[in-house]
Amino acid sequence: MSATIIDGREVAARVRAEVARDVAEMRKRTGRIPGLATILVGEDPASEVYVRGKRKASAEAGITDHHQHLPAGASQREVAAVIEECNDSPDVSGILLQLPVPEGLDGKALTAMISPDKDVDGLTQVSAGRLMQGAPGLRPCTPLGVIELLDSYSVALEGAQAVVVGRSDLVGKPVAFLLLERNATVTMCHSRTKDLPGVCARADVLIAAVGRTELIGADYVKPGAAVIDVGINRTEDGLKGDVQFEPVADKAGLITPVPGGVGPMTIAMLLRNTMTAAQLAAGEQ
Repeated sequence: MSATIIDGREVAARVRAEVARDVAEMRKRTGRIPGLATILVGEDPASEVYVRGKRKASAEAGITDHHQHLPAGASQREVAAVIEECNDSPDVSGILLQLPVPEGLDGKALTAMISPDKDVDGLTQVSAGRLMQGAPGLRPCTPLGVIELLDSYSVALEGAQAVVVGRSDLVGKPVAFLLLERNATVTMCHSRTKDLPGVCARADVLIAAVGRTELIGADYVKPGAAVIDVGINRTEDGLKGDVQFEPVADKAGLITPVPGGVGPMTIAMLLRNTMTAAQLAAGEQ
């Protein structure tokens, strides 16, 4: 194995420590504390685990917890009222509606109600528009985590050939725009891309975010490339990424493992977004 393994847990720990320091400094300087409102509707076990992890990480960083848990039978209007209450609260810096919501609710419409200045998931249309136009705003957490990993390992993005496999609104599209902001030359690939291995093999930076288990093999990878595997696929052999780890690691210069690569970055960047939202509200950014 020749590639350097990118340690997402280590980078995430550093980001979380930085956020905790910034929270303490804001409290000392202004008396204000950033607050995160997680909104959970229903009793989905996976969603409960995800929200519990976010709340725990927030508390460790000193961010105030404004969690709201509604029953599965809550109406669209009732969930909307909670979102509006959080939008109006000066104590809430960031709002996160845990998806998916129970059947009968329109998660997309509810997400759209979140104030873009508190949209710490970066999922509203306004947030997406700000990203596309390069305007200040909150960016989606996982794509931000990808950029943080690349920066942490001193991957040069300016002028680099970057290939993104996957065009989802959650990861593929926003990470492409973040790479463009850093002056990379970006190619987006998808299910209709011709000669996918050949396109990927030209990349200095290859981002796999397509959700297909071990799609990316060694023949997709340029020698010495930085390979970021965003995929998390559950198999009989445990969690697998979109990249064939061992064959690709023999060819790449840098590679993220699954688990332990991009995954830990998502909550870390959620905390940073909450801090950023608090700074924006205070006129500090």
